[in-house]
Amino acid sequence: MTMRVLSVFGTRPEAVKMAPVVRELSRTPGVESLVCVTAQHRQMLDQVLNLFGIIPDVDLNLMRDNQSLAELSAAICTGLDPILADLHPEWVLVQGDTTTVAMTALLAYYRRIRVGHVEAGLRTFDKWQPFPEEINRRVAGVTTDLHFAPTSQARDNLLREGVPDSAIVVTGNPVIDALQVVAAQNPPDEVRDLAIRLGLETGKRLILVTAHRRENFGRPLEDICAALADLAGRGDIEIVWPVHLNPNVQETAKRVLGDVTHVTLLPPLDYMPLVHLMKQAAIILTDSGGIQEEAPAFGVPALVLRDVTERPEGIQAGTLKLVGTDRQVIVREATRLLDDPAAHRAMAQAANPFGDGHAAEKIVSALLAYPA
Repeated sequence: MTMRVLSVFGTRPEAVKMAPVVRELSRTPGVESLVCVTAQHRQMLDQVLNLFGIIPDVDLNLMRDNQSLAELSAAICTGLDPILADLHPEWVLVQGDTTTVAMTALLAYYRRIRVGHVEAGLRTFDKWQPFPEEINRRVAGVTTDLHFAPTSQARDNLLREGVPDSAIVVTGNPVIDALQVVAAQNPPDEVRDLAIRLGLETGKRLILVTAHRRENFGRPLEDICAALADLAGRGDIEIVWPVHLNPNVQETAKRVLGDVTHVTLLPPLDYMPLVHLMKQAAIILTDSGGIQEEAPAFGVPALVLRDVTERPEGIQAGTLKLVGTDRQVIVREATRLLDDPAAHRAMAQAANPFGDGHAAEKIVSALLAYPA
């Protein structure tokens, strides 16, 4: 008997982390693997689909400019529910903490379809940080039948919430699976050209920046930009920031940093060049969730531009450090890593707590072993 599994995702980070799972499902006997994308983020999603050779069976194409969370949620509900009714899979798989995840898990529950949650159990225990991700993953959590926790700490979070141990499998995070595939390929021409232009091959050190969280819009993002301008004044580094398409991020970054020497603002990068820039970075400044997992895989210290993180394992391992959005704190901590080789080495050599590159295999095995 064939088991039908529908993987639903809508953003680039989801696609990156689900790509190894989709690949593993597609080559597993007895599994019919289907993919539905909501295209919550259209352009950034498409380049990952192309990179990993994923052709969606259903594309809801829901992205609209300046769409509110309520509008997006409503569009997912009206667009996806008929698909679930028509396909009625045995399992729906979701990943992480986006609006797509929360709404898909809820709709699958309404249809009495089992839900598997990849990257389950992450918590900050602050419903406003990150917003709206913390509540999205909690919504997904209460509807999930099989929780794929990336770490033992995520498993413990679920146990404290009353999830039975039998419904949790610690798998590692499939982002490491994806990262290993991409990092093994040759760097694209755009990365090589950028490295030459910025002098990275002749001694300049790279600070890679990503910042786009909603809770950082406004004054926090202004302060982040001011700190980057301060760091750029050193002259011995190059700051590269692929700027998120959100207008709140674009306007602030370009206004504050557009004319600052040693700062390069780029359009959003495809996943392949982003991975290879991470490999070349001396340090990374980020408010992203995924990069907190990816940077340690390359031995690159990451300063997290948030007050809390749902990935405390990285803090405890020493691969990450929370610095918030205070201008002086960011400058101080980045300067310490740039000027103190021992401090840099301590973070760079810490073990990555987020997986071994075999998460997808463990996820599919757990699905197959679940009682009928």
